[in-house]
Amino acid sequence: MLRNGLEPWHLLVVLAVIILLFGSKKLPEMARGLGKSMRILKAETKALREEEPPAEAANSTAASTEQARPAVAPVNVTKADETPSKTTS
Repeated sequence: MLRNGLEPWHLLVVLAVIILLFGSKKLPEMARGLGKSMRILKAETKALREEEPPAEAANSTAASTEQARPAVAPVNVTKADETPSKTTS
């Protein structure tokens, strides 16, 4: 029954269904959008590969450029149920 799973006439039927569902005017727009998104993805992955330094160099430069952080002064914090009571005169 499934000796030849995908024959040429199957592809024609699928293509006809796609044209009927989306219409002939929408298909070129969809293909254009897909092409643009593929170009953007390709450019971004290429840019990421170029920006990424080698792993050994990244570890040595990160350790040398790390600076000590200044100490933070403690702050007195009161909880909502510990509000100072006012005296009445």
